Amino acid sequence: MKKHLSILIISYLLVLTSAAQDPDKKTDWWGNIDGYVNQQDKFTLALVRQALKENPPAVDETLARKMALLMIDNVMHEEKAPLRPAVQEFFHSRIAEAIDEIKSTRVEKGAMIWKMYDHAWIVKTPSVTIAFDLQRGIPNIPEFITDKAKMKELIDVTDILFISHYHGDHADSWVAEQFIAQNKPVITPPGIFENLPVYSGIQHPERIAHKVQEFELPAKKMKLKAVIYPGHQGEKILNNVALVITAEGLTFCHTGDQSYNQDFGWIDKISDHFSLDVLLINSWSFQQGRMPGDGYKPKLIIPGHENELAHTIDHREPYWLNYNRLGDKTTYPWLQMAWGEKYHYFR
Repeated sequence: MKKHLSILIISYLLVLTSAAQDPDKKTDWWGNIDGYVNQQDKFTLALVRQALKENPPAVDETLARKMALLMIDNVMHEEKAPLRPAVQEFFHSRIAEAIDEIKSTRVEKGAMIWKMYDHAWIVKTPSVTIAFDLQRGIPNIPEFITDKAKMKELIDVTDILFISHYHGDHADSWVAEQFIAQNKPVITPPGIFENLPVYSGIQHPERIAHKVQEFELPAKKMKLKAVIYPGHQGEKILNNVALVITAEGLTFCHTGDQSYNQDFGWIDKISDHFSLDVLLINSWSFQQGRMPGDGYKPKLIIPGHENELAHTIDHREPYWLNYNRLGDKTTYPWLQMAWGEKYHYFR
């Protein structure tokens, strides 16, 4: 009898010890607030993954997708979010999965668009793979930076990099170095990385509204056409607004952090010169009395810059505010994407 009782006690203690060591089996988190929040984030983001997989990006969002995006907002709008292991794992896995898809996906028609971190995008057509504002994560949080080897896998299959402006959530000197080391063009405004050796290899084309310029892609033995609009973030920060024209005749415009009212002089005339397919706009750039698509008149808008975790909570832009800023989708259709998601665009 005593022997059986001892075995039961030992078994029970083993169960308790196992539960204590395995956060997924814990039944209370009293006295461990950080552990509790991280576990809640882990559980929430697992459901988000499932919901996003079953409800991919679309102009007509399902209720489940809207709820999943709001769940992301709720997790990310917590002061310590970038320090949470569950958030870091979500970031790393989403970006890694996207990189694997970009490497393996062959585009036969239209363009495949991947949303990376913050306002970084990869656009892949049958002829070219383009990177906009590609960077690895939050510079001052090592655990929130994409592994160099993994990022290099992406750079190896990408043909050109456009950087809008110098801020760290858009410009990454290591990424620029890797492109230049492979003889792939890096296009920026003047001044970005000017104190680094990489600066001599960067191209600084003319910032002239509506002027089509050509950029050599040596690895592809072809040229890519683009307009480098003379944009600004505020009055003083130079911010290229790149409008790219692919060999298939598809047009994509990436705004960076464009936000200067004096630039509406040329913004309002873009649609007079080009028929824009996709506008990749910074979600927070909103002017009262205007719609974000005015001037560009795109066939589709995809906002970016949501949940930039290096920002304070009030400027850590949520998905739910896009419904107020971008309107009812009648004049300018729009959809929103989470990190690592892809969308197949075609006319």
